[in-house]
Amino acid sequence: MKNHLYFLFTIVLTINFLSAQNFDKTKTYQKFNGFYNFYFDDTTDKIFLEVDNLKKEFLYVYSLSSGIGSNDIGLDRGQLGNEQVVFFKKAGNKLLLIQPNLKFRAITENALERKSIEQAFAKSILHGFKIEEESKGKYLIDITEFLMRDAHGVSARLKNTKQGSYSLDISKSALAFERTKAFPRNVEFDVTLTFKGSPEGSWIRSVVPNPSLVTVAQHHSFIELPDDNYEKREFDPRCGSYPFSYYDYATPVQEPILKRYVTRHRLKKKNANTEVSEAVEPIVYYLDNGTPEPVRSALLDGGKWWNQAFEAIGYKDAFQLKILPDEADPMDVRYNVIQWVHRSTRGWSYGSSVTDPRTGEIIKGHVSLGSLRIRQDFLIAQALMNKPFADRDDNYQPMLEMALARIRQLSAHEIGHTLGFAHNFAASTNNRASVMDYPHPQFELKGDVIDFSNAYDTGIGDWDKVTVAYSYSDFPKGTNEKESLNTILQQAQTDGLRYISDQDARPRGGAHALAHLWDNGKNASQELENVLKIRRKAIDNFSLDNIRTGEPNSVLEDVFAPLYFFHRYQTEGVSKLIGGLDYNYAVKGDGQRTVNYINQATQENAVKTILKTLDASQIAIPKKKLELFPPRAIGYGKSRESFNGRAGVAFDALSASETAADMTLGLLLHPERASRLIQQKSLDKDQMGLQQLLDKLIKSTIETSHRDAYLNEAQQTINFRVLYHIMNLAAHKEVHPQVNAIANETLKSLKILLLNNGRNPITAEMVRRIDAFTKAPNNFKVIPVPKIPDGSPIGMDCFH
Repeated sequence: MKNHLYFLFTIVLTINFLSAQNFDKTKTYQKFNGFYNFYFDDTTDKIFLEVDNLKKEFLYVYSLSSGIGSNDIGLDRGQLGNEQVVFFKKAGNKLLLIQPNLKFRAITENALERKSIEQAFAKSILHGFKIEEESKGKYLIDITEFLMRDAHGVSARLKNTKQGSYSLDISKSALAFERTKAFPRNVEFDVTLTFKGSPEGSWIRSVVPNPSLVTVAQHHSFIELPDDNYEKREFDPRCGSYPFSYYDYATPVQEPILKRYVTRHRLKKKNANTEVSEAVEPIVYYLDNGTPEPVRSALLDGGKWWNQAFEAIGYKDAFQLKILPDEADPMDVRYNVIQWVHRSTRGWSYGSSVTDPRTGEIIKGHVSLGSLRIRQDFLIAQALMNKPFADRDDNYQPMLEMALARIRQLSAHEIGHTLGFAHNFAASTNNRASVMDYPHPQFELKGDVIDFSNAYDTGIGDWDKVTVAYSYSDFPKGTNEKESLNTILQQAQTDGLRYISDQDARPRGGAHALAHLWDNGKNASQELENVLKIRRKAIDNFSLDNIRTGEPNSVLEDVFAPLYFFHRYQTEGVSKLIGGLDYNYAVKGDGQRTVNYINQATQENAVKTILKTLDASQIAIPKKKLELFPPRAIGYGKSRESFNGRAGVAFDALSASETAADMTLGLLLHPERASRLIQQKSLDKDQMGLQQLLDKLIKSTIETSHRDAYLNEAQQTINFRVLYHIMNLAAHKEVHPQVNAIANETLKSLKILLLNNGRNPITAEMVRRIDAFTKAPNNFKVIPVPKIPDGSPIGMDCFH
């Protein structure tokens, strides 16, 4: 952590019951000595702050020290709010707390030029405080109202998530002195806040004992800003770090006005001229001391991987991970922390940080790890194992080992965000080159056995060493830093390392052929083939022995769900090859590929592979497995991770196929992909176009039948989804009109095909729906399928 800011001081909380010398009003108050001295009047429950240096800038941070416990609502224990540089200014009988506008600056010695920028853009006054007393240039103000407010926006979040309208109930709120502390360079205030309202949503009802009264704890930190010795480092789009930016209006006209730098911790070698050196002050992270074993050891092991990257640039023990001392508060800015966060449902993990808004220096890293995430990996392993509980019910170790392997990777991943690093979703194509990717567990079929030994990586990746080298290398005096940093990136390029982040990986209609979440392998199509084989083998093996003795079969259905949809993420990765692009964050002169369409053969193979996920013989649940899934037992109702269907209490196998197929079709016939196919064909007549894709799709689905009645019904269910998605392209308003034209013509041809194949109830219904669409295309809406269960291997998002 920031030893240069804080560890020079060992003073903790000082409560002084003696008379204050400066203010008459505070003679009987408890005094807290720290960065700002403050007083507590226990007769009125008021906090008074002593301000002795007007216009002195400091950092104000608000956060949640205790949360609501719902992933969907998103108000977690330890959740950071926005950090703000602020200062006090006297105005009449008030002290105003002012937040200057740091987005627009003029970095110049010319005071008038600086003033012109300050006056050009608005600032924000966060609060006005009446001066209670003044003595010898010091001011006493009552900050109770400022602390006892909804700074974090709890009521707004509850309203926005449709949980109800809530307002702060001051009568049921109070200062929390067990977490209110004063230190020489920061003061920490904690308040218990109760919100009253009328609950409307199920999420709030599921986690609060009385959902009309929601009590959380908010935290306020006043922090001394770091000194001016921090050295900013220029951002490069190839470097893998988050950009920190502002506009400098004092910039010469010939240079960019928008300045970009990397966000990073302050780190310097004791001796920059030696190959290996200790840090002046190492980066120290602290693990939540409430984390249980064996998770605790796994998190420690995975987090320490980062020291491998720092060692690679000549640091010794520059990154350290310890257990948080029992007396320490995780919200205390002096500690970089990894919190083990509990929620009622499985949810995201994320890495946040408190940064200096002036420079981008990371002052505090704060990781939040969802405690239920480990159970999803355990469930995946349980589903893939062949009869794990056939002989004994305590045979959980192989599943636990895989889940702990994921926890190690997760620890490294989220810490990476708080070190300043962005996602790299192309890393899975480079032999797992980065922990900043979202890895799907990787399995191998060895004969009839699914091998778990390589499910997750076991250390830092080559790309991670590049990002650490760019952000944290300490160069000897006289070194041309810009040239040295460029050399680091050029070497990564020479080594074949690729970097593509969120904006190009997350969209369902995304185009980058190498960037996706939770996929594996350099060849996405080949990996989908492997995934489908593993899925088939695991389904063939699946039996009552995938649950423990005494557990109801309803539990077996929930174990089966992640196995049935095991192919979902690799399918998404393959879809991006179709109408897909290969590009880099290139800069002039670096020699990187700018942008190319994926070659025809690769796209054709991707279509061939992805169409297997629309084949009932591949995707339907085998008939003999359906007897494993009776109606739900009492006390074991459905959850958000259960199958959904249209058959009431009966397990709906046809809806399972329908949901899986709709997932594929939403990717394959995404409107943006369809528009790209139009352009792609116009640029290269030999490339696949939208018409060819639709022809292949119809031939593999609507023109296909199965002798087995059950498989045929499953295929018909899939075929209706094909029809709806073609209609969606025909009616869509945000595609090239050529897409509408081709889709509409395809529907006409499809109608003729159906009529020529002879009348039966299914073809008649398809024709009826085509006719209804043709008459009123503007009224068309895709009929929703039963919702696919939640199932992301590690979560939805990570936040910096």
